[in-house]
Amino acid sequence: MRDFKYHRPGNLAAAAKAAGKRDAKLMAGGMTLIPTMKQRLASPSDVVDLGAIKELSGIKKDGKSIVIGAMTRHDDVAQSAAIRKAIPALADLADGIGDPQVRNRGTIGGSIANNDPAADYPAGCLALGATIITNKRKIAADDFFKGLFETALKDGEIIKAVSFPVPQKAAYMKFPNPASRYAIVGVMVAKTKDGVRVAVTGAGQDGVFRHKDAETALARDFKSSALDSLKTDAKKLNSDIHASAEYRAHLVGVMARRAVAACG
Repeated sequence: MRDFKYHRPGNLAAAAKAAGKRDAKLMAGGMTLIPTMKQRLASPSDVVDLGAIKELSGIKKDGKSIVIGAMTRHDDVAQSAAIRKAIPALADLADGIGDPQVRNRGTIGGSIANNDPAADYPAGCLALGATIITNKRKIAADDFFKGLFETALKDGEIIKAVSFPVPQKAAYMKFPNPASRYAIVGVMVAKTKDGVRVAVTGAGQDGVFRHKDAETALARDFKSSALDSLKTDAKKLNSDIHASAEYRAHLVGVMARRAVAACG
């Protein structure tokens, strides 16, 4: 790890100012940044710790949506009575992230800002049609995730919260890596007043994506059997030491059917 200047601002304005420094990096839970710095894969000039900004944490019901502050820990999402009542699938998703140490340190904002291709929250955001709220604007989830570790965030832009519309039904199912608990394949299915949305994580070469063929099939008949003939193009999926692209294509169908069945 190389030398860097550490900042712990107490408000969003001070954080945005510090984030504008040369090669500065924002730190939420530090689950990715700290290990990469230790391995010298990242060498920021400045690290801006968001942990002291109280306005970035918390969970609230806002009309027909659940709004989660960016610095809210995974375990807080998993244990939230408000989320358990409104979007239990989102609480279940958070409860399956990593291990207790990760869930008590990692944050929702850090996860989606990092946009790891095997992370769980991007699938939740995309399937539920979430809106990412920053210090500068509001970004629809469909426009936020741009590719592997890439998002629509601009330099100095800080995620404040994520707003999730409450769906009629939703469920998330994943086939986890037994060591990291990252998704080898994870599928979130949500039925909303505007239709059906299906998001896949852990599989795509460009990261999280919506499975339009699955959405079309479920829009006609919202039953797991509607996906029996679902085909997922393996040529667009990852292949690595954990699973081949063909196996991931198979798992997409399996996890999607399980998610629909879990919706009840």
